[in-house]
Amino acid sequence: HYQNPEAEGWSVKYPVSQMAEARDRQAGCGGSLEEKRLKFDFPVKKIPRLHYQNPEAEGWSVKYPVSQMAEARDRQAGCGGSLEEKRLKFDFPVKKIPRLHYQNPEAERLISEEKPVVLTDSRVISTAMKWSLDYLERNMGDGECNVYSSKTHRFKYFDEKKAQSLPSFKTPMKSHQMRFQEFVTKVRANQGGDRALYLQQPLNDTVGPCIVRDFIGFDWDWLNFHQAKNGWGPLTSNLMLIGMAGNTTPAHYDEQHNFFCQVEGHKRCILFHPDQFESLYPYPVSHPCDRQSQIDFDHPDYDQFPKFKDVKGWETVVRPGDILYIPMYWWHHIESIPDTPTTTSITFWYRAGPTPKVITWPLSVEQKIAVTRNIEKMLYDALKNSEEVRDLLHMIVDGRYPSQPWDHKNPFSH
Repeated sequence: HYQNPEAEGWSVKYPVSQMAEARDRQAGCGGSLEEKRLKFDFPVKKIPRLHYQNPEAEGWSVKYPVSQMAEARDRQAGCGGSLEEKRLKFDFPVKKIPRLHYQNPEAERLISEEKPVVLTDSRVISTAMKWSLDYLERNMGDGECNVYSSKTHRFKYFDEKKAQSLPSFKTPMKSHQMRFQEFVTKVRANQGGDRALYLQQPLNDTVGPCIVRDFIGFDWDWLNFHQAKNGWGPLTSNLMLIGMAGNTTPAHYDEQHNFFCQVEGHKRCILFHPDQFESLYPYPVSHPCDRQSQIDFDHPDYDQFPKFKDVKGWETVVRPGDILYIPMYWWHHIESIPDTPTTTSITFWYRAGPTPKVITWPLSVEQKIAVTRNIEKMLYDALKNSEEVRDLLHMIVDGRYPSQPWDHKNPFSH
């Protein structure tokens, strides 16, 4: 291509297409770009020319100018500013999640170390990349789908069984069963009224033979390789997620590994290391919103949640064809960027591997979270009352475990 930087490099010694030069002359530039380059006496270097989705462009944009095509495209799409501007929405600092080719050894290393990474240029779900609403409407089966609605565009997960035992709990979203064609009609006509819609459908034999055939065509060899290499447990489920523009899944963590694959549209994903557990204030294990953060990121209450001021995140925008690896226990907050009417994603959930026979100390942050959850579960199962669990934990800790190390010469003093 005449704008390919590689062509400019070759043109020093080898013939390449002169389309760019001819175009310059026709436009009245008074000569080729190379001739224009000799006009001034001072030395110049070339600003890189990169495709707007090239990860290299994101790296350069931190300190150096690159093409503004992506920003212009975002503005035209009605995103209300560039993705960089949307990135500044929250007050806490973020680093960029690495974007690497899916066959890059560095990507494999990050996965094996349970660190997030965006995998690019894969064909893992290539047979699903045609899953537009039109295609799905024609080919989805007649079975009913799981659809949630929310007045706030926030889709905060809750456990329905736990909610039944807590009469004062107000459900943050409502669950519906409807055929896929009905869901599409509502989305297209915006007939959700004052409610946003979010489809979360397991990919099983109810989705119709064409979708099943596409599903079978996924690159299962690649998926099975990573499952075996990293010692993960079984694949528990695949969900197809279709949400409306602006939908948000608030910060939460899962007890499984997830390959989060983007099919259509863009999603902004903010992840937090498990060591941010205290700063994100999860609900008690017995609460219907277990594993969810209590904090409203848009309007954080720093008086109630003071440690949230110290939180630090990792961020990326996933694009069609990207795979985001979300490690177990990593918190994630996900927003559908409104550059398309809907976004479509596919999840691959894997259980953790078996508990090692030999436990090494000190325990990892992830192991400590697992221990904490087990203690909470055990206490609640015994006491059946969350307030009694709180009081018992205070009784165990308050005044007995000093913040300063013990004086071993006098064990009865702090």
